[in-house]
Parts: sequence; structure tokens; C-alpha cells
Amino acid sequence: MLKKKEWQFISPPTKEVGVFLPNLDKYNILYIDFSNVGDKIENYDSYIDRIINNLNKDLSNAYPHHNLEEYDTLATKLEATNEEFILIFDEWDYIFNKNLYPQQQEIFLDFLRNLLKGRTYVALCYMTGILPIKKHSEGSALNMFEEYTFLNDVVFSTYFGFTETEVNTLCKQHNISYNTIAEWYNGYTTAKGIKIFNPRSVKIAISDNYCQSYWSNTGDMNEVLKYLKLNTLGVREDIIKMINGESISISITKDYRAGAKTPSSKQEIYSAMVTLGFLSYSNRKLRIPNKELMLEFEDAIKDKSFGELAVIINNANDMLEATLGKDTAKIAKLIHDIHNLEIPILEYNDENSLSCVLTLAYLSARDVYRIEREEKSGKGYVDFIFHPRYNNDIPIVIELKCNKSPKVVLEQIIEKEYVNKLFKQYKQDVLIVGINYDKNTKEHTCAIQQIEYIP
Repeated sequence: MLKKKEWQFISPPTKEVGVFLPNLDKYNILYIDFSNVGDKIENYDSYIDRIINNLNKDLSNAYPHHNLEEYDTLATKLEATNEEFILIFDEWDYIFNKNLYPQQQEIFLDFLRNLLKGRTYVALCYMTGILPIKKHSEGSALNMFEEYTFLNDVVFSTYFGFTETEVNTLCKQHNISYNTIAEWYNGYTTAKGIKIFNPRSVKIAISDNYCQSYWSNTGDMNEVLKYLKLNTLGVREDIIKMINGESISISITKDYRAGAKTPSSKQEIYSAMVTLGFLSYSNRKLRIPNKELMLEFEDAIKDKSFGELAVIINNANDMLEATLGKDTAKIAKLIHDIHNLEIPILEYNDENSLSCVLTLAYLSARDVYRIEREEKSGKGYVDFIFHPRYNNDIPIVIELKCNKSPKVVLEQIIEKEYVNKLFKQYKQDVLIVGINYDKNTKEHTCAIQQIEYIP
């Protein structure tokens, strides 16, 4: 172990190091993973007894000369050591989050209170979980904690993931495209506006040198799917908007956490989704943070419980094939079928509704295209640009209009030079698509033209 003087020489004191060094090797650590329930745990008594017995053994081994067997509780044994401890409790809320032993959950809180409150051996207790301590611990049971969450924390939020600077450094070290990593795993925002990456996914993507969804909490995704099925106050419609690349303006509660109880409002559902990491929330704006999570939501709405919507989405390959095959009649029919689903957001109440229909229709196209909405190109902004992920696929420009001939829409695409940017970038032909909705006849029409690239 390095001496203190050597530590200070090697690493000049930053604020963090200045706090860390005086406490180096000063305390013993008492660590409990409350999610480690074992294979033969049948009830609360066996659950808590296993934890206490293991700690008693560790204390007896660490303090063989203190005769700790004389003391009847874990707390009195810790006090008998005459030392201070740092206690780390990982997933303290496991039995609440999984709704285990509901009749004994108050007894568990009493166990924590007796272990922690007013004890001279507690130098610091650090607890992790997704449920609020004060929400479950009424009165003064565990009121000595300060709680920090990603929703409003300005102290530790940069440690919840990798920052953009850290990921940039990692990408340079491993010769990996930062932009690709950012597209997949960036997008969470701290209360101070700092962008945060999913650290686990970044680590695996860099190790494997391959980007894909490494999201592993399938149980949590099932909980999100349950919220979408509930569709409280139009949550499903909001998700469709977010899949379309839009942000949702809402002020969500900071008191509710995932797993605490069945959410009863849109704010509680979104608070749970943010807590679980499925949505990003900042400046009262809610959105899907990155491509990794976008894929998770796209898969979620393919669930057969969503009826006709799921059928349309699962058949979304037809839309791309019809576009590449210039089958304008089939494109018009597919859009018409989606529009007729009983989903309020698809009723063309605003300018983004038609684009939501197109997003659903072309959902599977994301596998082979990077689809951008409202991208600057030529003399304006294009409704949709499909950037091919593979060299043999043709770039696509799609423009949406109401009460105009689709051929006029194609002429506008050419006139505003939307294709020029793609010519320069891909050096190949570009497919342009004009889609019109006639508000009087309630019909969709489509026109397609392949514009030749001339070097």
C-alpha cells in the first residue's frame, strides 16, 4: 500500500482526492447485498437470518479477541468492537421491489432502523435501490438519509453513467467511432444538463467492437409493457410520438419510484420509466434517449396484446418492400390501414400525426436505414431521409403533404434540392417519395421517382 505522502505526490489533490485520502484505510467495510436471497430461502425469517448469521460469522472472524458471542444482537456486537464502520447496503429495497414477504416488510424496516439509527459504530451508510426510503419508512424510522435520484440530483448525477468526455476518451483509445456509440447509448441528461451514456452497454460495445442493444433487464421491460397495456390517459399515444422522435412536455412526480405500487397516473408511469432508465427526462421534456432504447420500445409495441397495431407493425417489411418496388397503390393502402386504427394520435389532429403514421409503417426499415426526421437538406427541411446502413441500399427522401397532388410533392423535393446532399454523400441514385392526404376524401395517394446520380 502506498503511503499518504506518495499518494499526494502521484495524484495532486482534487476536491475528491482531498476528501478521499484522509479516510483511506480508516474504516472497516460492512457490505450486504439484499438481493442475494440464496437458493433455499422460503420465508422472511430464513431470509433475514441468513444475512444476520453471515455477518455474525464475519465479525467473529475479524474480532476473535472480543468474545462477541456474549452479545445477543448484531447491533450490540458491532458496538462491542469499539470501531466505526462504513456500511454499504446494495438493493436495500429488494423485498419491496419484488413484493416479497409483504406481511414482514415493516419488520424489515425495524431491522434497518435498529441496525443504523443512533449507533456510534456508523461512520457512513450508503444504500442503493430504486425505491424512496422515505416513501416506505413513515415517521422517523429511517429519516436520517439524504436521497439522490437521477430525476433531480445535482451532486452525484455524473457518476450514474459515463460522461461524453469519458466516452470520447474511450473511443479514441479503442479506435471506435464516437458518433456510433453516442447514437446507441447516449441521451440521458442530468439535472445540470450533462449528457450521460449507459455505462454497461458502452463497456460491452467497446469490448466486442460491435453496437447493438445490450439492455438486459427483461423483467423491467415487462413492467413497461404492462404500463403500455394499461394506457393510462394516453401513454401509448405518447410512446408512439416518442418513437417518432418527438419529446413529450410533462412535469413528472419525483416522489414515485418504479415498483413502489401500481402507477395510477401518467406522471407515475413516466417516473417509473425514468427510474428504470427507459426514458430520459430534462427541462420537463420526456423522450426515448437513444437507439438502444428505441429498439426496446419498438419491440414492446409489437406485442400481440396491441391487436391491429401489432399486426401492422409486424408486417412493416411490406411498406419498405413496396417503396423499393415503387408500388404506390400498396403504400397508400398500408398507410390508410394504419390511419384507421383506433388511436387518437393517428387522427391527424396536428402536423405530426401523419409523420407518426409513417414512423409506424416504416418501423422495420430502421434495421437497414438510419431514419432522420426534419433533417436540413438543400433549401429546407425534409420530413424523412432514409440513410442506408449498407452500400447496396438506395437513399430515400419522403415528403408529406395535405391536399396536394403527390406529383407536386415530388416536384417540390427536386426544386428544393433535397437530393443534392445525398448525391454528395452516397454517390448513387436517390429514391424520392411524395405522400399526400386529402382531408376531403380521406384518401392517401403516393408518387415515387428514382433520381439518377450523375457524377
